[in-house]
Amino acid sequence: MTASRQLHLAAFMRPISIHTGAWRYPGGTPDANFNFRAIVKFAQRLEEARFDAFFMADHLALLNMPMDALKRSSTATSFEPFTLLSALSMATENLGLIATGSTSFDDPFHVARRFASLDHISGGRAGWNIVTTSNPDAAKNFGLDEHLDHADRYRRAREFYDVVTGLWDSWADDAFIRDVESGVFFDPEKLHTLDHKGEYFNVRGPLHIGRPVQGWPLIVQAGGSEAGRQLAAETADAIFAAQRTMEDGRAFYADVKGRMKTLGRDPDHLKILPACLVVVGDTVEEAREKRAVLDSKVHLDSAIASLSIQLGTDASKFELDGPLPEIPESNASKSGRERAIRMAEQEDLTVRELAQRMGGYSGLALVGTSETIADEMEEWIENRASDGFTIMFPFLPEGLDLFVDRVAPELQRRGLLRREYEGPTLRENLGLPRPENQFFAEVEDQAAQ
Repeated sequence: MTASRQLHLAAFMRPISIHTGAWRYPGGTPDANFNFRAIVKFAQRLEEARFDAFFMADHLALLNMPMDALKRSSTATSFEPFTLLSALSMATENLGLIATGSTSFDDPFHVARRFASLDHISGGRAGWNIVTTSNPDAAKNFGLDEHLDHADRYRRAREFYDVVTGLWDSWADDAFIRDVESGVFFDPEKLHTLDHKGEYFNVRGPLHIGRPVQGWPLIVQAGGSEAGRQLAAETADAIFAAQRTMEDGRAFYADVKGRMKTLGRDPDHLKILPACLVVVGDTVEEAREKRAVLDSKVHLDSAIASLSIQLGTDASKFELDGPLPEIPESNASKSGRERAIRMAEQEDLTVRELAQRMGGYSGLALVGTSETIADEMEEWIENRASDGFTIMFPFLPEGLDLFVDRVAPELQRRGLLRREYEGPTLRENLGLPRPENQFFAEVEDQAAQ
């Protein structure tokens, strides 16, 4: 069988599973967040299965939950993403390396410099996940008493993107002539000084790193709110989405790609990769039992705390066995609040039931055999609900190994997943063009001719 469309796979690696109970699962890797040798093996197994990318999320503060809940969370600590991904670039050859970089608590020059460096070090495999950071406690780690309002965070993010991409284009691709005889290292005519003056940033430039291998590292966006969707349509090459049903996936897919058409962007130049927890068993029943064991490892304290984060309000005050009360809007993540409310309404969940779901993992989950999982993935792709998936493993290493050894070969057998990488860069493997230099495009076009 030759599939009409191939899917793309990223792996969400914190690096331990996003599921709160994963570190307690029998045979798991409780210390995965700081077990570098284990992480290297995980990355190499992903490459073996021809995944597009290793996606490293980041937190800029401890999760804002009560200590009784926080003490049960494996996400309390982890490596700084750039340090880890730079090391992983030496242990892999084709796997993309995507890291979160906050637009609320960093400066564009720092972000531009780091990602340009990672792209050169890895040979063109870097990706920047643009986040505005929803955790209000992060502000206190950066000398601020209050977090920026939601709308302000996204306006700042849009300007941040413009500055970073402008800095990446500081040099023409052929600026460094390195003429030993004449003693000229670079051509000054092929150096651009940005001199940006905007609402949030004044950045002179230029960036003192040559243009990245990919032109620009991959741009990834994860926001599901109105502002997040618009930012993604304007800027992103890939979206780490959060739709739980195919109906929601199709609506999100059509919405964002429709916005791209309006903006004059090619919709095929954006890959929508919804988060997906995959639990593999010899039978569907066995897979469901694994999920049940996993969920049982979530303590109620953690569950209520996770629900509070999603809602942006303290859920411990609610009647546990009653329905979810009306939840006012807050300055926290709007898409997270909407997802929780919608889930409670659609499935008629009590506060306790909703908390247990949120406390473990509440998003899209494919639980079954390699064949049933491949069936569902194929259905999403063929129905234009996604371009692939951001896989979340329920526990490590077993969850990852089962995907690599069973699901990936089944996808390849159906023609849904590559057997070999298309090229050395992340953009090539995703089928995305290398951006032209906005300041030297005409010169570069002439040189190419």
